[in-house]
Amino acid sequence: MNAVPTPELRPANPCFSSGPCAKRPGFTLEALSGALLGRNHRAAETKARITEVIDRSRALLGMPADWRLGVVPASDTGAMEIALWSLLGPRPVDILTFESFGAGWATDILRQLKLPNARVLQAEYGALPDLAAVDPAHDFVFTWNGTTSGVRVPNADWISPNREGLAICDATSAVFAMPVAWEKLDVVTWSWQKVLGGEAAHGMLALSPRAVARLESHEPAWPMPKVFRLTSKGKLTEGIFRGDTMNTPSMLCVEDALDGLRWAERIGGLPALFARSEGNLKAIADFVEGGATFDFLARDPATRSNTSICLKIVSPWFLSLDDAGRARAAKRMAALLDERGIAHDIGSYRDAPPGLRIWGGATVETSDVAALMPWCQWAHDTVSRE
Repeated sequence: MNAVPTPELRPANPCFSSGPCAKRPGFTLEALSGALLGRNHRAAETKARITEVIDRSRALLGMPADWRLGVVPASDTGAMEIALWSLLGPRPVDILTFESFGAGWATDILRQLKLPNARVLQAEYGALPDLAAVDPAHDFVFTWNGTTSGVRVPNADWISPNREGLAICDATSAVFAMPVAWEKLDVVTWSWQKVLGGEAAHGMLALSPRAVARLESHEPAWPMPKVFRLTSKGKLTEGIFRGDTMNTPSMLCVEDALDGLRWAERIGGLPALFARSEGNLKAIADFVEGGATFDFLARDPATRSNTSICLKIVSPWFLSLDDAGRARAAKRMAALLDERGIAHDIGSYRDAPPGLRIWGGATVETSDVAALMPWCQWAHDTVSRE
């Protein structure tokens, strides 16, 4: 059987992973040559670097002046766990789940914290739950952008400006790529490894004045590990939000985070970052609309992510396979692209429907996305003939 002809163009950078994500264009290890290695993280100079990450992040995101922002352990996961364990309990809680990470927060709230007045508002992959069902009197937990489903909330209009509960938002694959409505939120978390392409293991925790008031008025009913504690003697530990980290950070990763932030400032700040991600989404949308092999997992175009862009396979050949066959075929397609050095790590998340997941955050060049898409078709056609 004749081989499927290969496309002429190849992506210059084959890194399309959804985390850690592609480094910013032009990155080399030389950018980290000024890292303060072998230094105590509480020394004046090293603490100033950590504080610079906080200050540049605040400024770039346009965070309200009365919010706190700190560096915490264990990536976005750590930041969210700290928020859940520290803040929940006084009110009923609504948990919105429409992908794997939201489902993980539901598991923690229901099975670990065992909160009795918790309810899950659930949707399957590709859709959003009924946002109007969120009770303004409840705390609620949600992902702004579903990293494993490619579905995002289209806006914050559904969040009541007069809410009594706290809005706790996992925004790790949203911040720096899409607008985040700070005035409608109380806790926002993310990691360095997403839109600006930083390395892993460090989380960012942003708290509104309402969240701080909850921390200072509420004592959790469960034991709190040291790395989760945000208060001392009933008062916020302000040092966490001034560069005094809970444990030892990697100063190499700090330098890397600063490099990403400085790059974002150089290219035009938040508007430029948004435009780059939207351009990547458009390149994929144009390809999808011009063929009959792929479609977006997100059913509503208004909810399509411009970072974790998830595609399902809709060709007659693929749909004729049973579930196990579809899973094998999609995995084989991703493996072919990886073996050829065309695209690394673009298989769908293990809990998601079989397909492809292409990172479109701001560090990815649109020219690379455009070059990738014909190769995705090539991989499909090749596997269908095997």
